[in-house]
Amino acid sequence: MKVDLPAAFSGLFTPSRYKAFYGGRGSAKSHSFAAAALLLGGRAPLRILCGREVQNSIKDSVKQLLDDKIAALGLGGFYQSLQNEIRGANGTRFTFAGLGRMTADQIKSMEGIDIAWIEEAQTISAGSLEILIPTIRKPGSELWFSWNPRHPTDPVDARFRGPATPENALIRKVNFDENPFFPEVLERERRFDRINRPDRYAHIWLGEYEPKAVGGIWDRQTLHEGRRSEAPDLARIVVAVDPAVSSEPGSDEHGIVVAAVGADGRGYVLDDLTTTGGPRQWAERAIAGHDRYEADAIVIEVNQGGDMVRHTLQSVRRGLRIIEVRATRGKHVRAEPIASLYALGRISHVGTFPKLEDQMCRMTAAGYEGEGSPDRVDALVWALTELFPALVRKGANLDRTFKADTDFRVLG
Repeated sequence: MKVDLPAAFSGLFTPSRYKAFYGGRGSAKSHSFAAAALLLGGRAPLRILCGREVQNSIKDSVKQLLDDKIAALGLGGFYQSLQNEIRGANGTRFTFAGLGRMTADQIKSMEGIDIAWIEEAQTISAGSLEILIPTIRKPGSELWFSWNPRHPTDPVDARFRGPATPENALIRKVNFDENPFFPEVLERERRFDRINRPDRYAHIWLGEYEPKAVGGIWDRQTLHEGRRSEAPDLARIVVAVDPAVSSEPGSDEHGIVVAAVGADGRGYVLDDLTTTGGPRQWAERAIAGHDRYEADAIVIEVNQGGDMVRHTLQSVRRGLRIIEVRATRGKHVRAEPIASLYALGRISHVGTFPKLEDQMCRMTAAGYEGEGSPDRVDALVWALTELFPALVRKGANLDRTFKADTDFRVLG
């Protein structure tokens, strides 16, 4: 076959233990990695793992991209796309996994992998890297990383862009100007951002580190320094929900965050279950999180829905412990005391939550600098405020009440 790829990615076909490509939007990183993996899998039978830190479903993986590439390259007669894997006629097999929650048996099964491709590698945790790298041990095996940089303390940047880099590593920065297939529609967006969003342009298009929001109350370094691969014994767990006003397409998300207080007195963020959809969808997802983590209660913001928010949860499961909260001041004001806990080293994220952490790093003392509403942050703040009630001062920003079908004591 004759396949045209940007020359910047020619090294993908030359053996190297590590292949690390980073840069901005429009550089063709993902498309070139997908095409190279399919072509190499056509030459010889390979086991190829396509991983990322968080994969709640196959929709979170690069499988759709690979399916599209199979069609574009005319390889539909060679590759068979199944629900959760892709198989080649010669025995090549693509599998997909979220590394942050792999079991011991799943980790052991990776030992025979020929190529492990980690897409959106800026989100991978240090713990996942520590497991992945020594596990991919087959002679001649390779580890591929593709990512848009965010911060020098991100584990993938520290490993491949720090003062000491691994041997036998191909490390390249690639941007839109090395992509001969860069489409005109993206070129128009790039020019617009260069003129109208100069503060974000270098990060989005040139692969530079993400600028810290002026007056930001969280920063990535603090989040990374506090991160843990697992939680200790937990004393109390809650699920917090910040429901969106509407479920129409394009509406805000329903923020859903699971957090806990450990037996050590520190706070732990266990999961980000934020979703879209109608009231029943968010209620079912929140209750699923409640059951999975054996939570003590569900904390819900009732500003927009009032009693209907509580009734939505009770229509799915009666008898739930529900703590209602009502905001009377701005999101950034409510977030500041929680951010102070992070600064004091009292809160850890168990794993990596890319979208939640992106929102956190765009919260400033003057408000939210991101697009849309920071629903994930709002849910996080409600959860940790409930778990650390000493932060709720007299006359502060919320009123707390407790409603359930039966009486329960609200734990302090």
